[in-house]
Amino acid sequence: MGTMLQKSGLKTGELPEILNISEPEVIYDIHKEYLNAGANIVTTNTFGANRLKLKNSSYTTEEVIAAAVKIARQATEGLKEKYIALDIGPIGTLLSPLGTLSFNEAYDIFKEQIVSGVKAGANIILIETMTDIYELKAAILAAKENYALPVFCTMSFQNNGRTFTGTDTATFVAVAEGLGVDVLGVNCSLGPKELQATVDELLKYSSIPVMVQANAGLPKYINNTTYYDIDPEEYSREIRIMAEKGVVIFGGCCGTTPEYIKSLSNALNGLNPLKIIKKHFTTATSSSKTVFFGEEVKIIGERINPTGKKRLKEALRENNLDYVIREAISQQDSGSEILDINVGLPDINEKEMMIRAITEVQSVVSLPLQIDSSNIDVLNAAARIYNGKPIINSVNGKKESMEKVFPIIKKYGCLVVALTLDEDGIPTTSAKRLEIASTIIESAKSYGIPEENILIDPLVLTASADQAAVMETLKAIPLIKSKYNVKIVLGTSNVSFGLPNRKLLNTTYLAMALAYGLDAPITDSTNEALMDVIRSFKVLANQDKDSRNYIHTYGNIVAESTVLSSNDDLKDIIIKGLKDEAKKVSLKLLEQYNPIEIVNEFMIPALDIVGEKYEKQEIFLPQLIRSAETSKTAFEAIKEKSITENREIIAGDKILLATVKGDIHDIGKNIVKLILENYGYKIIDLGKDVSTEKIVEAVHKENIDLVGLSALMTTTVKNMEDTIKILKNDFPNIKIMVGGAVLTPDYAYKIGADFYSKDAKEAINIAKTAFKEDGI
Repeated sequence: MGTMLQKSGLKTGELPEILNISEPEVIYDIHKEYLNAGANIVTTNTFGANRLKLKNSSYTTEEVIAAAVKIARQATEGLKEKYIALDIGPIGTLLSPLGTLSFNEAYDIFKEQIVSGVKAGANIILIETMTDIYELKAAILAAKENYALPVFCTMSFQNNGRTFTGTDTATFVAVAEGLGVDVLGVNCSLGPKELQATVDELLKYSSIPVMVQANAGLPKYINNTTYYDIDPEEYSREIRIMAEKGVVIFGGCCGTTPEYIKSLSNALNGLNPLKIIKKHFTTATSSSKTVFFGEEVKIIGERINPTGKKRLKEALRENNLDYVIREAISQQDSGSEILDINVGLPDINEKEMMIRAITEVQSVVSLPLQIDSSNIDVLNAAARIYNGKPIINSVNGKKESMEKVFPIIKKYGCLVVALTLDEDGIPTTSAKRLEIASTIIESAKSYGIPEENILIDPLVLTASADQAAVMETLKAIPLIKSKYNVKIVLGTSNVSFGLPNRKLLNTTYLAMALAYGLDAPITDSTNEALMDVIRSFKVLANQDKDSRNYIHTYGNIVAESTVLSSNDDLKDIIIKGLKDEAKKVSLKLLEQYNPIEIVNEFMIPALDIVGEKYEKQEIFLPQLIRSAETSKTAFEAIKEKSITENREIIAGDKILLATVKGDIHDIGKNIVKLILENYGYKIIDLGKDVSTEKIVEAVHKENIDLVGLSALMTTTVKNMEDTIKILKNDFPNIKIMVGGAVLTPDYAYKIGADFYSKDAKEAINIAKTAFKEDGI
């Protein structure tokens, strides 16, 4: 739609959605061109029709969307097998904790769009160009909870196979399928050739139809017009390859005019779609990482549970979530692959604390979480706000438990731990455990929950109370797995309760359970004796290929000091994102160092490490932002203390940032701002939709040497080019860096920029380079 609107004379910076009301005939003609080219589905001109993007217009969301659907209905009137897809794009701002928009606010925005569109007559809901899986979840829920129409959803992936916020294809599929979408896929991003690898991954994991709407290659800006470097024939050839692999729905995104759709329709004519094969992966995910059960033993960390932990109880009562975060990080570092989160105490608000704990932990570690509570309201609230596909701990064989828990599992697509106990308690035999497991599994199926989303816990009793029952637990493992496609989890430490030398019993029983087929022990990964058992088992069971991890762990053991100096503490705190501790430690350092020394010697080295980890994809956007915010907390504390004591305040080089005129997207710019500020630069942020005149005025007033310009839409790149020309003319020595989804390095240099920044880490490198050059 955007490409055709540009050709129809859409003014730079004008909201395309307003044309639904001001020039409906233009939109009608575009729909007709695509229908005549062979399109079966027309997409409404509503990509950005949400209350935030329309707030400065004269129209409401409902008015704009109703007009758009009306035009699409007129265009398809009298035509057979033609459908109208309500187009829902990103809101345009990051959700908390990465941004300021709450999950519930995002849900309400999407609900307003969807209600308006369906009421007007749309018969498909298309959620597209998403880069944040959390935002996608809000949109899917808004669609599924309000209407029963088919829901198609696509995300945009970068060359590295991940979205802007770090989601990979396996995670996307697990979350989207779990939430019940009808079709998933990829759109925008890249050209069809560059998307082949991403498509392969989607087909590998997806059990539902896959769709692709690629760009017509990469954009090029020639004579004030945007062109794309792939012609319709080449586009169709690549799409045909995807169809032969199993993709069943195709279209086009940026640059794909009706000529592309006609060529595509001809290329696919007579080709029968491949049968979609049901996959049976058992997965739990965060927003950026998927854990597959069954490939090898997985470790579920048990330490965030107040039972028997005095210090954790105190921390929860004191709202000290930094303690919880430290526990999460220590378990991640010691080998846990999933973290159990239990915050149940009688004297706190468990639901509120669970939501806070999940949000905080997900901002610092990339591991999936297991939500552990006996309170159904807590489980429901936590499953809703969780970013990814969680494990719910737990359900059991009691009818009341299944009736309460299974609707949550079905709605949010979670895994669930199923305990083999019922109204008669924990059984003493393996046969009875199988019977209860069967009851749970069959009941789950009646809710539409597949076997692969169930983890059975056969429950171990203490050897001191009933020695014979200890072996019955182990016997139940192969018994259950031989009948059902489920994985087994087990907390093994209970076996030794009341006996001496518990460590010996725990390690021995863990080894026995693994030999019987245990898939995921719920254990303490910081306990080296238990980890020794798991690592050695993986070698002997041929799970640790070529013994790589075993050799890495034990091949060159060197004793390390656990004593940290205060400056190491501050670096560690920033890297790990411990905001509360950052303030205390930085103020303590002021007793020994001046502010500039703290920033240069401790804070910036920590941020450099975080940046390197981000570049290597060891961490992702949530962790990057968390560390930057932690550094900012320390910086603000130092600044405030320095003002009070009349000490020298840090004054960094100034950088001006702005999103150009006509562009109302500033997510990337805001992230760059946050990171640059933490390196000591003084940022002059003019915001979004900023005129060239305002930018020039600010450069002159603030004596700026480095400007950062952002543009997300092809229609606003012309404004960026015009701004650069005027800045270069008025300020010959000025340096300009640019960034945005529609830009490439060649494109950036062609419009006169000095630097192209692909992300916030690159912006830091550019700033360091720019301020070292002569004249700056």
